[in-house]
Amino acid sequence: MAKEFLYRNKTMTELSEMPLDQFALLVRSRARRTLQHGFDKQLLKRIEKNIQTQKAGKEPKAIRTHLRDTVIIPKMVGLRFAVYKGNSFEQVLVIPEMLGHYLGEMVLTRKRLLHGKAGIGATKSSTAITAR
Repeated sequence: MAKEFLYRNKTMTELSEMPLDQFALLVRSRARRTLQHGFDKQLLKRIEKNIQTQKAGKEPKAIRTHLRDTVIIPKMVGLRFAVYKGNSFEQVLVIPEMLGHYLGEMVLTRKRLLHGKAGIGATKSSTAITAR
């Protein structure tokens, strides 16, 4: 039997039914302050539209956004977002474990640093390296 997801001892159904200002009291201070300033109205409309599409039995399109500083709220769970990472949009499926985090945390903007071997002429000993 799968364990039911709890966020601060609240089930997912309780979280989805509670108003945004009550959910703000459950998250950490930085996210709470962000939510108390107000949620982006246009993004909220697109979320509601996608929820209605999902209830109709259709697969909604991903919500494209540049708003990386948006706090993930219970209404977003189960929806797909395309978050801008500087040069392209990255697909993110919001799951319950992401609640209270920011969309930008889910999409990294920097590549991993990879070191290669030294090229010819880089050091005195590298002149012996032959190209294969």
